[in-house]
Amino acid sequence: MSDAPQLCVIPGDGIGQEVIPVAVQVLQTALPGLQVTIAQAGWQTFQQTGTALPAATLETARRCGAVLFGAVASPAHAVPGYHSPIVALRRELDVFANLRPTRAWPGLGGCLTIDLLVVRENTEGEYSGRERREGDQAISERVISRQGSERVARVAYRLAAEAGRRVTIVHKANVLRISDGLWREACLSVAHEYPQVPTDEGLVDSVAYHLARQPDRYQLLLCPNLYGDILSDLAAAFAGGLGMAPSISLGSRYAIAEPVHGSAPDIAGKGIANPLGAILSAALLARYVWGRPEAAERIEAAVAHVLAAGLRTPDLAAPGQAVVGTEQLGRAVLEMI
Repeated sequence: MSDAPQLCVIPGDGIGQEVIPVAVQVLQTALPGLQVTIAQAGWQTFQQTGTALPAATLETARRCGAVLFGAVASPAHAVPGYHSPIVALRRELDVFANLRPTRAWPGLGGCLTIDLLVVRENTEGEYSGRERREGDQAISERVISRQGSERVARVAYRLAAEAGRRVTIVHKANVLRISDGLWREACLSVAHEYPQVPTDEGLVDSVAYHLARQPDRYQLLLCPNLYGDILSDLAAAFAGGLGMAPSISLGSRYAIAEPVHGSAPDIAGKGIANPLGAILSAALLARYVWGRPEAAERIEAAVAHVLAAGLRTPDLAAPGQAVVGTEQLGRAVLEMI
């Protein structure tokens, strides 16, 4: 663990420009000495420079080793030369394990006992980028490899062993016998390496059903890329919505933390975006990258305190409830830290 951790900050587009600076302030307060370098990526960067992920940004990300990414706006139609910078960054840094924790927060309703970690393979599956058109057919190739499956499974089982969680392997091997069959086989082989970790498995549609009915049924869901993307968003509905949803993607050398929400062009520039997803994503960097769980716990405790005090951005407020803006909510978290 470095005494002076390095962080590449990429605000991105839309509300990323508003919530990421707040999250950086919180992280610098909890981790004095944090060295921050600002870099550019996104749709706006593409419009200005002709590339959505400049080489200088990628170099900064590699030098720092850790990235805090805001949000990306995407055009509604195909634009020659434009490719999603966050997808490209994940691939370039090979951050193969995406962690999406979901927990209950004071006063937000939902399931008061949910404490779920979704571990999602982050480089393969339907998001492998192998798509093509053949006349009136669109063909997408789903890529599942033993190596890719086993390495994310080892991350999941290591975390489960440390936290005393039960692992549920999610698949659809009854229909996708070859691809999900390989995923299931690879994950179960890793499960044998961790006999102390309870393991079960579930078909993705059945898991979605039970998650919707009983959100605290599961403790750790180990998922291929697409399933993890969908199930983690479903889980977020029980903990205040996507504005409260943090994530971090881990690789063998690099990490990218990012709030799950998008660039939200409908509210961008209004100062009302919820910064808590970004703040909680910053806390994941402290916990998983720099080995500072006490700093992460201070940030999360501050978030819980301001929510318990009734402070809400519009996305969290009940009808008729008073609301605060992005900066005001961020200042409240800072004061608690």
